[in-house]
Amino acid sequence: MDKVWVQMCEADGLDPLQRLAARREILGNPQALDCTLYRADEDDPDAEEEDLGDARILFRGAFQPPAEWDAEACAAYFDEDDPALFFHAFIECEAEPAARGFFTPDVGDYVAVMLAEGGVAMYYVHDWHEDDQGRLCVLIRDDEELE
Repeated sequence: MDKVWVQMCEADGLDPLQRLAARREILGNPQALDCTLYRADEDDPDAEEEDLGDARILFRGAFQPPAEWDAEACAAYFDEDDPALFFHAFIECEAEPAARGFFTPDVGDYVAVMLAEGGVAMYYVHDWHEDDQGRLCVLIRDDEELE
């Protein structure tokens, strides 16, 4: 296990061995799809998004708000977006943690998912939570047609 991985995990209060096992499981899962992540330039909204690199995405179904959320909390979280467009998915960068191309998904990133039947579906990282099982992202599907 490399030092960078151990440092990253310990900084987030995660068990490096458990988190590494989860990372490998997600990357090797036959149901995981290929994807590429892009990040907008915060300083220049007209600039081209930065290509962060390739990753694997493992969808876990529709996002379900926690049971303790009331209608007001749900409305604030979903804003004006259709709740049916929200999904849970684990995302793992294909590059090794010590490699120059390693990244972790963050709020605001765009995810281009290569669909098994061909084509691409676009998602937006709305939120995420990381624990020993991986980085579980809440994604919003972009339902606009790609040209």
